[in-house]
Amino acid sequence: MTGTVFNIQRFSIDDGPGIRTTVFMKGCPMRCTWCHNPEGLEYGPQLMWFDVRCIGARDCLSACPKGALELTGSGMVIDRELCDACGACSEACPAGALEVVGNESTPGEVFDEVARDEAFYRNSSGGMTLSGGEPAMQPGFSSDLLKLCSGAGFHTALDTCGYASPDVLEGLVELADMVLLDLKIIDPLVHMELTGVDLEPVLQNARMISGKGKPLWIRTPVIPGCTDSSDNIAGLSSFICGLPTVERYDLLAFNNTCGAKYRRLDMEWKLDGTPLVTGDKMEELASIAREAGVPNVHWSGATRER
Repeated sequence: MTGTVFNIQRFSIDDGPGIRTTVFMKGCPMRCTWCHNPEGLEYGPQLMWFDVRCIGARDCLSACPKGALELTGSGMVIDRELCDACGACSEACPAGALEVVGNESTPGEVFDEVARDEAFYRNSSGGMTLSGGEPAMQPGFSSDLLKLCSGAGFHTALDTCGYASPDVLEGLVELADMVLLDLKIIDPLVHMELTGVDLEPVLQNARMISGKGKPLWIRTPVIPGCTDSSDNIAGLSSFICGLPTVERYDLLAFNNTCGAKYRRLDMEWKLDGTPLVTGDKMEELASIAREAGVPNVHWSGATRER
């Protein structure tokens, strides 16, 4: 059993209680307009070129067995149809300007990485958070990793977008100590337009998770022109109040620093140039959630003054 992981982030304090190690799985069923981890959307490994590192050595060009690279006056051109992310170019590059995002690993190999910080988990009541992408896209690997961490006594959290087969997601939920669930948009038509998937399965899975008695942290990204309306937060808050195991609601301010990731993957960043949300706006939305009766409402992230 192997899985494709694109990042293992240590010392995280935003993905559950305490100090945590967050394991990011590749592959996601949603295509959110604002996604700030575009390298997690596709299942397979992908090649990224970092222009700020490139010294024009051209060793990568001859190393590529597919002939998929061309260095032009405008930068590196990667033929995505030819490139299979084999990594030969990144190994040949003396400046580290080419990187393969997504490593195939066994659950045991990832567990060994997670276990390195055991002392921090025990001293802070932290643990391992399985995120993505979407962990339910790789259910066998995700199940095995959760079992290994639980067997070692590590607290585990499952971070999910909620769009998955109920049977698959239920199996992962039962293995985790808690669930972090993204709820983005309450209007079904807008949800379909901006995420590419139907809303109802997400809501059904939210009810299932809470019905299992699992502690739930709900998270909503606050995206200008997409999710930041008062009506959206009020509607989400009304739904959240019907989930009895919700312990916390996080409003996450829009992150506009991920445009470089899109360029490195030759993808379009539709929100390029969109300004940060103001602190006043974040507080206004948090107040709406609190007044609706949602427990333990927090907001975080970079904001602008006006």
